[in-house]
Amino acid sequence: MKMIEKDVLKDPLKALSTISETINTIYEIDELLKKILDIALKTVNAQRGMVLIFDREAPDRLQVKVAHNIDTAPEQPLDRFSRSVVDAAIKSGETLISYNVLEDERFSSAQSITEQKIVAAACLPLRIKSQLIGAIYIDSSETRGQFRPEMEPFLTAFAHQAAIAIENAQMYDRLRTENRRLRKTLEAKNEISGIIGRSPAMLKVLDTIRSVADTQATVLILGESGTGKELVARALHYNSQFRDRPFIACFCGSLPETLLESELFGHKAGSFTGATHDKKGLFEEANGGTFFLDEIGDISPKVQGQLLRVLQEREIKRIGENFTRKIDVRIVAATNKDLKKEVEEGRFREDLYYRLNVITIYMPPLRARGDDVILLAQHFLDQAVKKANKSVQGFTEDALEAMRKYRWPGNVRELENCIERAVLLARGEFITAKDLQIKPEDQLPIIPGGLKLRDYERIIVEQTLNEHQGNVSETARALGVSRRWLHYRLKEWGL
Repeated sequence: MKMIEKDVLKDPLKALSTISETINTIYEIDELLKKILDIALKTVNAQRGMVLIFDREAPDRLQVKVAHNIDTAPEQPLDRFSRSVVDAAIKSGETLISYNVLEDERFSSAQSITEQKIVAAACLPLRIKSQLIGAIYIDSSETRGQFRPEMEPFLTAFAHQAAIAIENAQMYDRLRTENRRLRKTLEAKNEISGIIGRSPAMLKVLDTIRSVADTQATVLILGESGTGKELVARALHYNSQFRDRPFIACFCGSLPETLLESELFGHKAGSFTGATHDKKGLFEEANGGTFFLDEIGDISPKVQGQLLRVLQEREIKRIGENFTRKIDVRIVAATNKDLKKEVEEGRFREDLYYRLNVITIYMPPLRARGDDVILLAQHFLDQAVKKANKSVQGFTEDALEAMRKYRWPGNVRELENCIERAVLLARGEFITAKDLQIKPEDQLPIIPGGLKLRDYERIIVEQTLNEHQGNVSETARALGVSRRWLHYRLKEWGL
């Protein structure tokens, strides 16, 4: 860098060529901005500086992206002096150099000159064609160095090179993000075929998906763990008019409150320990598309309040910022908890519950889906055989019967793991009940023969009621009947 300083004095064109080669090979935006500021500081022998970029979502707001020896507090990143220098340069659109700040009438009244002992300063607007994208601010408290009027052409040319490099890095970042999103989209589209089922309960789910896919209504997906709630969320997105826009998923259950806040809403650099750069939240990443919040019943009261604001106002605020950003996103949430019970017991906000519960899709447990278990088992068998490179053809009759009778407490996820394990253990061309390793004590109860239709009805209702821990609403949904009908039968039987 010392060589560049000497070249500026001896051969400005050579110095600019060296700088251009350096900065135009950096595509990571944070690294690039640090390098640009470093060159600016060393070129004029400055002690302090910062690079400011206009916020894409709020074009009239300058954000400090990188700084050296300047304390950039989120609520007031610029002091009175630096703000006045930056504003003057931005207004004129030209490089501004103040060789003797104390005698410069434009800025001599600023108190921070005395506090910081500033003797010289400069601001370089960053421009792409006719559009201002930001500015470089630098000042000195030790020597006036190269803060001379004759340096203006060189600094202006340097700012032009820096702006081009910044635009290229931003474009590279956008392309990389878009490629990553498209790759995830293609992968996710292949997963939609995982919704397999012909049982009445699953046909009802698929019918609801088709009915609401093209709306922006908030959807709440209920069901036990492992029933395929995320597959339904993906099906809602990729079978809708929003299919070419982002689908972002966040598993809320495993994240502590502070980390979840940062993931959902983003943060500003310096807003907390470890926040080294500005970060978009997942709500912003999902803008224009669908955001899936899995295990919504596990979020803290504080995050519940923030999420309620998102649903009401369609806006978010990054941690460390004092202004809001508008978002346009369809929200799909899921939980294995009884949210109504959580509301009654004070663990979940009632107003948030009603905001989420616009459209409800109930994912039935595998044990309530009849022969869907066989369809799914064959699907997972095809996948496992290909993965393990084995020649397993299918299932024996005793294996099929064992799968029909088993309760599947882990639902579809457990079935998939069970089939994958059985394929690895199978010694013949067909998987046996022994290969499945299903525990007899977890089998569904066998309904005795010789009973009347109303007796069978009562046994099935009681069994389903037990499976849903006495929850009448979930039992009615699983049976495909109304709550009124179920209440009438329970009263008739004295249950």
